[in-house]
Amino acid sequence: MQLSIRPLNTAEIGLAIEWAAGEGWNPGLADAACFATVDPAGFRVAEVEGRPAAVISVVNYDARFAFLGFYIVRPELRGQGIGFRLWQAGLAHAGERTIGLDGVVAQQANYSRQGFVLSHRNIRFAGTPGPGEVGETVDLAQVPFEAVAASDALVFPAPRAGFLKAWTTAPAHAGRAVLRDGRLAGWGVVRPARAGWKIGPLVAEDAEVAETLFRALRAAAGDEPVVLDVPEPNEAALALARRHGLAPVFETARMYRGSLRPATLAPLYGVTSFELG
Repeated sequence: MQLSIRPLNTAEIGLAIEWAAGEGWNPGLADAACFATVDPAGFRVAEVEGRPAAVISVVNYDARFAFLGFYIVRPELRGQGIGFRLWQAGLAHAGERTIGLDGVVAQQANYSRQGFVLSHRNIRFAGTPGPGEVGETVDLAQVPFEAVAASDALVFPAPRAGFLKAWTTAPAHAGRAVLRDGRLAGWGVVRPARAGWKIGPLVAEDAEVAETLFRALRAAAGDEPVVLDVPEPNEAALALARRHGLAPVFETARMYRGSLRPATLAPLYGVTSFELG
């Protein structure tokens, strides 16, 4: 078996997106362009006899933190060691950085053997809630970007200004914010996916703000189904999803290898992406 591993170029990142769609992960329509802003060299493909056999992403956010995703091997080639060799190449790209991932629960034991420690579970909720309303929210574009980045830094363990700018301004992505006494109390983004719309991130200082934002983001999605990925330790976020008739469809194991910059789950009502954190 002739196996080679190489980086995907920016135009090829869509391959990982297509394979993720085939696995039922329901990626957003503009995900490839947004993901490429972080670390294009972090996307890799293993080829057998010149044909793609497996993909992975290990994107470096900064000198201290990376995130692993898109770890997919073609079904007919699984169990031959191809995935593990690609895994090793991906981890090598991260170097000594702390690495995070959202893995399927069935692989949690395998990740543990590679030094990853469970932080918490993220639960994907999906459904078709009732009508939304813009309510007392403003377009996220009206909020100074520095305030959005500072809020994101509370819930994510690395700076990601370039990604946030792409994520909040991508075609068809809609962002809403809640202001209290002129300061940012919460914000969120909703984007079209292969099926329905996905809300994420959703960051709010309390349950009332989260409720207002959810209704506003739901309004942007029209009457289509929505997806919300909720960190399980945030009980208020779980209650929000259930209150709007969303049901759990699967869960992931959020795991880390290495030490983390402090972050908190209390304001995080919706995860940005299982692929990039």
